[in-house]
Formats: sequence, structure tokens, C-alpha cells
Amino acid sequence: MDPSNKRRWRFGLALLFLLSLVLGLVALNISLGSIPVSLPDIRRILFGQGGTPTQQDIIWKIRLPRTLAAVLLGGALALSGFLLQTYFNNPIAGPYVLGISSGSKLAVSVTLIAALSRGIPLGSAALISAAFAGALGTMGFILLAARKVQRSSRLIVSGVMIGYICSALTDFVITFADDAAIVNLHNWSRGSFSGMAWPDVAAMTFVVLPAAVCVFLLSKPIGACQLGESYARNMGVNIPRFRRLLVLLSSVLCACVIAFAGPVSFVGVAVPHLTRGLLGTARPLVVIPACFLSGAAFCLGCDLIARTAFAPLELSISSVTAVIGAPIVISILLGKKGRD
Repeated sequence: MDPSNKRRWRFGLALLFLLSLVLGLVALNISLGSIPVSLPDIRRILFGQGGTPTQQDIIWKIRLPRTLAAVLLGGALALSGFLLQTYFNNPIAGPYVLGISSGSKLAVSVTLIAALSRGIPLGSAALISAAFAGALGTMGFILLAARKVQRSSRLIVSGVMIGYICSALTDFVITFADDAAIVNLHNWSRGSFSGMAWPDVAAMTFVVLPAAVCVFLLSKPIGACQLGESYARNMGVNIPRFRRLLVLLSSVLCACVIAFAGPVSFVGVAVPHLTRGLLGTARPLVVIPACFLSGAAFCLGCDLIARTAFAPLELSISSVTAVIGAPIVISILLGKKGRD
């Protein structure tokens, strides 16, 4: 078999494996819980052919929206991390490590507290806009730091420090919030896919899927930039516009996750690294869809653990993603062999 055809078969099988993994985890997430629902019952409920009223409510109102949210937001986080790693040419870059998630969290916290204290209801658009503004503001500081420092390790430390500052400011703001606002903010700030409703799923679909398509359409410019900016310019890539698109798309994807699920750690760093390792290539045309599927599978698995490991107690999603993702980040740092 021709080597190029062999690679295509390998990439196709890898994508098929990831898609099958996502579908299997979707079925498990819908089936397992404090009240288990068998797969035949799930099929009948989804096609309107049976199931008790309790089972129907559990599937349609709780588990299915939550599962779809984990798919969309997990994929969004992975793509956001991939774009940041492309922008900074650094495998450790990610929305959580660089403090972008903390900036979005601060902006959403201020918006939530201000609205709740005045009895103003907030829609999805307001939360996403606040998170996007926070992400862009934090990204601005990161870009300024990137101009001043040459070593990637210092850039990462700068991002971590910005994250600490934003977290401290968030705690300061919460200090002056009333009790109702604190309870709502505390539940959101721990990071969770619980409480998702169909309007939330519709809103995040409206944001995530078009952004993911835009990322995929940037496959060729990303591939050209991986070979160097000079090569990309010769291939006709408008570098300033391309870099602005990377910033905007990564910020939009990260903001959507923060607005609906709160901060979810290490997914944006760990998943792109695992995806490239699985595929054995860095070609964006293959890595981008695989990255979305891997992020969805990663968050589905972590959410399943968060719900069922100590049931009926539920862990925050960030606790689980950190336990799994942090060792991967450490392995990346150790694998860099002192290049910084």
C-alpha cells in the first residue's frame, strides 16, 4: 500500500475510534447515575416508545442536556488550547495555565454579582459576552508579556501569576456580595456540567459549532505557520490577521465554557497533546477534528467519574480533570528536556 494511503487509513481509523469512544461515553453518561436506566429503555424513551415518566424526566431534562453540554464544551476547550499552543508555539499553553479562564471567571463573577444584587435576570448572551470580555482582557496582558519575555517558561509563569491575580480579585468581589449571590457563584465557580437545560445547549451550540468550523477552515494557514512564518507568508497567509483570528476564536471558545460550566482545568493543555500522540502527526487537517472529539470524550469521562465515583456526592469537574490532566502537563514539561 502507498505510504500516503496508509497514513490516510490510520488517520481515518483514529477518528473512527474517537467517534466511537464519544458515542459509547454518551450512552454511559445517559445510562448511569443514582437511578440507572438500561440502554433498551433509553432507546425507547428517545424514540417516544415507552419509559416511565420518571425515566423520561431524568433522560430528557437532566442527563441528555448535561451530556450534550459536556460534548460541546469539552470539544471547545480542547480547540481553544490547540489554538493557544499554535499561537505561542508552546505545548503548555492553554486557557487555564495562561490565566485566561481566571480572567473570564472574574468578568462573569462581577457580572453575576452585579445582576443578582439588583434582581436582574441574565441570559446566556450576557454571560458569554462577559466571559469573552474577560478572556480578551487577560489575553491582552499575556500578549504584552509575550513581547517582553523570550523564554516560554517565563511566559507560563506570567500566565499563572495573572491567573492568581484574577482569582484574588474574584475572591475580593465575592466578599462584598450578598448571601444569595455567593451561593450561586460558589456553585458555578467549582466547575460543573450540572444544571444544564435545553436553552443552554442551544446557546452553546450556536457559539461552539460555528467557531469549530472556523477553526477547521484555518487548517491550511495553521499548517503553513507550523513550518515558519516566512514560509506562511510565501504561501499567502496574512500573518497579523491570522494571529488575530486565533486570539478571537480561542477567546470565544474559552468564554463559552466559562459562561456555562465555570472553570474547567487542564483540558486545553492535556487533550491536544494526547491527540497528537494518538495520531502521530501535527497536521491540523486531522488534529483539529480529532482534538474536538478527544476533548468531548475526555470531559464525558471526567463528568461520569465526577457523578458516580462517590455518589450521591458529586465532585466538581475541575477536580477530576486536574487529577488526570496535571500528570500529563508534568510529563510534557519533563519531555521538553530543558529546552527552555
